[in-house]
Amino acid sequence: MAKSSDDLASRAIFFHRKNRGKLEVRSKVDCGTKEGLSLAYTPGVADVCREIVRDSSSAYDLTLKWNAVAVVSDGTRVLGLGNIGPLAALPVMEGKAALFKSYAGVDAFPLCLACRTVDEIVATVKNISPVFGGINLEDIESPKCFEVERRLKSELDIPVFHDDQHGTAVVVLAGMLNALKVVGKNKASARVVVAGAGAAGYAITKLLALDGFTDVCVCDSKGIIHDEGDGKLPPYKLELAKLTNRAGKRGTLADALCGADVFIGVSSPDIIGEKEIKSMAKNPIVFALSNPIPEISPEKAEKAGAAIIGTARADLPNQINNVLGFPGIFRGALMVRSRQINEEMKLAAAHALAGVVGEKELSQGTVVPLPFDKRVVPAVSIAVAEAAMASGVARLKKSRNELEAELKSLRLS
Repeated sequence: MAKSSDDLASRAIFFHRKNRGKLEVRSKVDCGTKEGLSLAYTPGVADVCREIVRDSSSAYDLTLKWNAVAVVSDGTRVLGLGNIGPLAALPVMEGKAALFKSYAGVDAFPLCLACRTVDEIVATVKNISPVFGGINLEDIESPKCFEVERRLKSELDIPVFHDDQHGTAVVVLAGMLNALKVVGKNKASARVVVAGAGAAGYAITKLLALDGFTDVCVCDSKGIIHDEGDGKLPPYKLELAKLTNRAGKRGTLADALCGADVFIGVSSPDIIGEKEIKSMAKNPIVFALSNPIPEISPEKAEKAGAAIIGTARADLPNQINNVLGFPGIFRGALMVRSRQINEEMKLAAAHALAGVVGEKELSQGTVVPLPFDKRVVPAVSIAVAEAAMASGVARLKKSRNELEAELKSLRLS
């Protein structure tokens, strides 16, 4: 295993060094002629500017705004690496932008910010927002990330989406819906334990509750989250306490897992073992999503009797990874010029993603499609666009035929 990891590290560094990064800017027009230069730049471009002054919405038709997303991070919580700063975060944000383009045809730009406070981040994003049709927040530590997103959503009229929260939640919900089908259980009665009360755990819990999961328990590093009424819980954990733990349990993560149907880990490596899995209900579902080292190794979980195992890793079955969500979510939002990405759009994305896996494909090793599945982005983006229109946040109205035609023009279906 160590040799394999070392080999991957060497190849990854060589790959990035050889290519000098993963992105470049290419012009869509030929400025090498007098005609081209006159139209793309001076003097023709002045008339384009005047048109946007006359009608600001025409910027979506006359510039890259219609298809542009900013991938914004301050580098304070990157992957499992922690607070590595904006410069070291750049390869991840480049990668995110590359995935946007590769999977959904979205032109995304990595913006790693050399500022740390909520006020600074919000001000910076607001100041650069005219260029973009959407903002993807990434790898910002909690609880700061909650306030940054809340303020930007209230102060901008374009979608603001913290992918560590909502992208994770969408893909987890999709996988959970299919996993429950495989083991013959249902969301109304399944007992779910979420380990991790950061950005991902917070959003997963809220989306599960919104979709009808009624018995969820959340644990942080101190154990089961509950409200003692002493004012010691931070606001977001207090919200989780009020939303979950209907049985009023106290104790450790191991206590919470006793008799549970589902474990969702968005926490730390190796925090549970075979004993905890064996204490769960029959045919337990284990989504151990700490990356790159999960909360329990798949081998141990399987040995202990887990019926379905999901991780965040690409080299294992059931990869519960945000790449299944954010490209299609933004594609759908951009197609109808949505003002936001709301709860209805997230639920639509999750159910559409779950639906990509047909009844004949559904199995213990396939509860979500592969990231490379060409059906994913069209299914998710159309569902998101239709939910945006139905919930009143879309600027444009398009029929399903029009949405499908647009995806074909982008060579996405």
